[in-house]
Amino acid sequence: MDTKILIVDDDEAVRDTMNEIIMLAGYKSYTAASAEEALEFLKKKSVQVVIADIMLPGLDGLELTDRIKAKYDTDIIVMTGYSGDYSYEEAISKGASDFVFKPVRFEELLLRLKRVLKERQLAKERAQMLETLQKLAITDGLTKLYNSRHFYSQLEMEVDRSSRYHHPLALLLLDIDHFKIYNDTYGHIEGDKVLVRLGEIIKSCLRTMDSAYRYGGEEFTIILPETSGNEALAVAQRIRVAVESEKFIAESDKRKATRITISVGVTEYCSKEDLSTFVKRADKAMYTSKQKGRNTVSGIFVEKPASAQS
Repeated sequence: MDTKILIVDDDEAVRDTMNEIIMLAGYKSYTAASAEEALEFLKKKSVQVVIADIMLPGLDGLELTDRIKAKYDTDIIVMTGYSGDYSYEEAISKGASDFVFKPVRFEELLLRLKRVLKERQLAKERAQMLETLQKLAITDGLTKLYNSRHFYSQLEMEVDRSSRYHHPLALLLLDIDHFKIYNDTYGHIEGDKVLVRLGEIIKSCLRTMDSAYRYGGEEFTIILPETSGNEALAVAQRIRVAVESEKFIAESDKRKATRITISVGVTEYCSKEDLSTFVKRADKAMYTSKQKGRNTVSGIFVEKPASAQS
């Protein structure tokens, strides 16, 4: 990506000279004669760095810095010949990345520009690394679904939202039937492929607002905000049918397609109950499905008071 610089100075000779120097250094350079002109320019084109004089007609360079930092992902280097009127601290507090005095030595300006650009790149790399680490901290490495740690924090948030706005909230807990037999027969690598594919199937059956988690081993949980118990039963059946319809072919026996089934428990949040009670009820519903012969969906619901149903 080409690095773009905007020079803001009301002195045409200064603008032209700086423009030439910066272009010779290999950057794309643009100019503006006032803060107002610079702000209009930034509405149409993005730049990485603005180099602005503090003393400008109309808005001064510090006010320009303030407005740019509030709205744009742009660094600012401010220039002044009035060192007694403006301090380095004042410019930095407004969000400037650096501060140089006039008359500007162009070698010094280019060095400061390179430093600002390098620090800008390092800041972006740090932000990307932090985002990656945060994602890894809440994601199951195998299925790419969220992990159980994130499940509890998200469930707590959804319960709070449900209580505040009196919206229904449902929870699914599902387990792969006879998964140990599949692992023992075909090996853990093939078992991992099943878990990955199951994660994909689950996500394909959900809305954007829903979230799926690998709860542990071959167990998965799904949080369904703004979803009643009956609606959640329909979602669970959709997932169960989609999983049952999938064919799995192991590397060791490509002539034989194996089908996997799941047992699903469904429940709806009951006002003011503990999170652990909510989760345990979904777990109990899932074991009810196991007891019914597996490959089925069971729901356990707490009857709501008449006032809560109205």
